[in-house]
Amino acid sequence: MPRLSDLPRLLVLAALVLSPLAAAPARAQAAGASPALLHAGRAYAPGIDVEAYTFRFTLSDASDTVDGEATVAVRFTADTVTVLPLDLVSRQTDGRGMTVASVLENGAEQTFTHRGDRLTVQIDRRPHTGDHRTFIVTYSGIPADGLIIGANRHGERTFFGDNWPNRARHWLPTVDHPSDKARVEWAVTAPDGYQVVANGRLAESSEAPGGRLTRYVSDHPLPTKVMVFGAAPFAVEHRGIVAGVPTESWAYAADHDIGFADLALGDRVLRVLSERIGPFPYEKLAHVQSTTRYGGMENASAIFYDGKLFDTQKMSEGLIAHETAHQWFGDAVSESDWPHIWLSEGFATYLAHVYNEAVYGRDRMAAGLQRDRARVAAFATANPTLPVLDSLTADPNDLLNANSYQKGSWVLHMLRHQVGDDVFFAGLRAYYTRFRDGNATTDDLQRTMEEVSGHDLAPFFDQWLRRGGIPVVQAAWRYSGGEVFLDVRQTGPGAPFRFPLDVAFVAADGTRQTETIEVTQAEETFTLPADAAPATVVLDPDTWLLAQIHMGDG
Repeated sequence: MPRLSDLPRLLVLAALVLSPLAAAPARAQAAGASPALLHAGRAYAPGIDVEAYTFRFTLSDASDTVDGEATVAVRFTADTVTVLPLDLVSRQTDGRGMTVASVLENGAEQTFTHRGDRLTVQIDRRPHTGDHRTFIVTYSGIPADGLIIGANRHGERTFFGDNWPNRARHWLPTVDHPSDKARVEWAVTAPDGYQVVANGRLAESSEAPGGRLTRYVSDHPLPTKVMVFGAAPFAVEHRGIVAGVPTESWAYAADHDIGFADLALGDRVLRVLSERIGPFPYEKLAHVQSTTRYGGMENASAIFYDGKLFDTQKMSEGLIAHETAHQWFGDAVSESDWPHIWLSEGFATYLAHVYNEAVYGRDRMAAGLQRDRARVAAFATANPTLPVLDSLTADPNDLLNANSYQKGSWVLHMLRHQVGDDVFFAGLRAYYTRFRDGNATTDDLQRTMEEVSGHDLAPFFDQWLRRGGIPVVQAAWRYSGGEVFLDVRQTGPGAPFRFPLDVAFVAADGTRQTETIEVTQAEETFTLPADAAPATVVLDPDTWLLAQIHMGDG
């Protein structure tokens, strides 16, 4: 099995979860796991809230060494803070990593230590709650990861940020965790021949010593996982305004014909999702051919796609929809911690189905959901007790599985069926509006949906997100005297589940009568009125239930 870093993320997932032998993610008990993974962000930077970063870089064709300067604007949330801890990988024995030359506050040198992946700055004057301070870190080095420097498929030199999940620390001094979002400004000086794309709006392009300075500013706080720039010999198409947002396509000059044609699909995606969810959260939307270890990476306002996709296959409209949906969920509304990653990946997966439904019809969406259901079933067979809300898996990369993607998507689909279309999408819009530019947990989503729907959704969220497995349903039916007798049996770990189940009585001419039953027990018999003896009985005819269903004939 190839490593995740060798193939696009979504393609690896498909290969992994289609196999019933898919291995469970590597797990670690809290006592033995890495604190930087299980308790990252504010848990190890208490009293620290980074409000803004400004990153200045000078790139060179002569060397992979980058010279950087980071301005870190901090608000203190406690009176007990004595150090500013930032994630930054120090120089390693292979020569890669960063060396810090100085840390300044108000022009004064600050004492610091830099070991492993932690830069610790001593604070001379202890801050009070609410104080604002600005620190400037000057450093240089060859990034081992995070900033990918190399040749594209045409042999051209390129630079691309690729931070997910916590790889920003390889080249950016940050609090490298989604819980601490901050505004970002990029000031990148690159040699002639490069164009630079980054988060936010283009603020400056001017001649500079050594090449051209390009400056971008994001006025919205971002998690570090989607905080990037890219520099390459690009061709750039400014496509116009879509749903109130300037849209752009960035492709390697040699690929601009196919690149522009494929990336133009993003305009329709943006229009459809904006109508469903609400206003796009950022200053622009650029779709960028790039270097990334994933098929697509949802960097805020500048989505990166694996450059090889423009050679080996036509760009997938579903991939564009998935990564664009992340702009709302994952980027603007970010999970508060990694166990809630389904709030990013499950949402993007489901909204790609919603896009297909809007453009191509419900049958297209149902077919996609059925494929996803098979993947979830295979994963549940191999990992019967693993819940979506997994607080024990140490490495965020191991959460890239069918639970976070396909099962998370199915949870949203079933929630939609339970509360109804209008309420469901009103709830999504309310959730987006409430937590835009911030962080959310699964409980936040539940509370929002309960307020909008007026229903107690705790049993639903507990069953589908905090328990492992899915229902395995075996059923048989018989007809007698104007009634259908339906025997339903649940098996497997986690049984019994509680769920509504649509039952269709299909006549020989294809007409059908549909009834809904509430399944609550391990074994039950339901008596249902039937207009006539059915030719067959179909469970879940409209694809609303996440379950393995085995139906016998009458």
